[in-house]
Amino acid sequence: MPPFPGQSTTRGEPMETYADLIECEDLLLFANAAITSTGQREFHSQAGEQRLSLGFLHDYIRGNYPDLYALTLALDVNEHNAALIIANLLRQKGGAGDARLIAWRLSRMSPPRVYRLFGRLRREGVNNRRTRAIVRDWLAGRPDLAFDAVKYRAAVKSAVRHAHLRPAGELGDFLFAPFGRARYETPVLEAWRRAHYDTSALYDLPYTVAEGFAARHGISRAVFLERIAPRLTRLERLRLAGAAERDGVRTDADLAALPLVRVASYVLSLDHRTRAERRAELVGALRASAARAAGARAGTWGTVTAVLDDSFSSYGSPVKRRRPLAVALACHHLLEALAGTYRGLWVSGGTDPLMARPSGPTPLGRRIVDALETRPGLVVIVSDGWDNAPPGLAAEALRVWRRRLDPGGEVGVVHLNPVYDTEQFDVRRLSPMVPTAGIRDAEDLPALVELARFAEGRTGVAELRAYLEDRAAVRDRGAWMTGRRRTLDERGVS
Repeated sequence: MPPFPGQSTTRGEPMETYADLIECEDLLLFANAAITSTGQREFHSQAGEQRLSLGFLHDYIRGNYPDLYALTLALDVNEHNAALIIANLLRQKGGAGDARLIAWRLSRMSPPRVYRLFGRLRREGVNNRRTRAIVRDWLAGRPDLAFDAVKYRAAVKSAVRHAHLRPAGELGDFLFAPFGRARYETPVLEAWRRAHYDTSALYDLPYTVAEGFAARHGISRAVFLERIAPRLTRLERLRLAGAAERDGVRTDADLAALPLVRVASYVLSLDHRTRAERRAELVGALRASAARAAGARAGTWGTVTAVLDDSFSSYGSPVKRRRPLAVALACHHLLEALAGTYRGLWVSGGTDPLMARPSGPTPLGRRIVDALETRPGLVVIVSDGWDNAPPGLAAEALRVWRRRLDPGGEVGVVHLNPVYDTEQFDVRRLSPMVPTAGIRDAEDLPALVELARFAEGRTGVAELRAYLEDRAAVRDRGAWMTGRRRTLDERGVS
């Protein structure tokens, strides 16, 4: 098989032992789980099953491959699993070499997630010197800790106590005796103090804090949203767009500046009439976000055909509504940007991606046959792996194709799955004839296609280790700039 886009043309050495094969498979299995599962309910499994299955995998990898467990932080694992990995690493003795990688990963996580992690460590009594140093350094690296103290006051107070810190000056007074000062020199702290009696001051506070003060003062929702709108972050603008418009307020959410799956989720949350009326705006936002994600790779992937699952199971669950379908829609636009020539085939047979909705059975095999008949350079299948119309056709089609019709591997095939399967401790696979990788964010697609080469068995555990170590080395540089960029976005600063 020719290399996938972005893949080296040099084949790795054969795996030397059966143990090497098991290690490689175990690490890929864990990577798929850590990328896709968030411990929440999915279409085919409950939240408890997700958490139990995921917890077992973490214990298994940490116990059998402790040197590689930390390195998985360098992969694009989701924040839920990153927090689990960090908590497990900090519980164990030693591991000082993990500190910089942990610091880098914490800098990429959202502050609420980090503060929840610190709270969990405190409840569990994890308070070794390394943990206190990491908490101290993360807090010291925050560009505006006073802003955090207002927005996440209880969490900051808990983290400060846990790390045995003594904030000097106004910050310490605000956390532990907030009404002990008649006035604060720090603007955000003074705004919080004044907001208790002055309604104009609350509009200088973060949205989530101001919202509580507005309710306390009896300010109408429409008036509050109109005045707070200029201070909303990008995600707050998007989250409040629908409710604000019902109150006659426009938040002017900049869709094109948001991550691709986030834009796709917003598009799918709209009814078909609204999508049709705003077609130019929504399609433009999806393509702009995809172009930004593709970057310099735009148009370099040759001929690509995608098989995209919009069957009923792509609805996901009540807590992850339409998430699998949003990933498929996002991948459609990203692949369109990456490919020189692109064709997208939806399982339902639909031809208008903007109007996609979860419905019907999953005739995945038929669409895979249609895709293979076009003989592109690469076929990308984005699906949860359930093939039921008829069952098993996808696996059989791929087997026949690879063994009889294309034994030389002229057409590359990769399966990307956005859903974790608790029973298999992995994402559900279509066929052993094609590599499968878990996916959560469309921006990770190029890296996941590259990672899929390890799942083919053409490269060994030594190369996989080197791949993880290389990514960890790259991640080790420029950690705090990401944290600063995230904080500026929290404050509504572009």
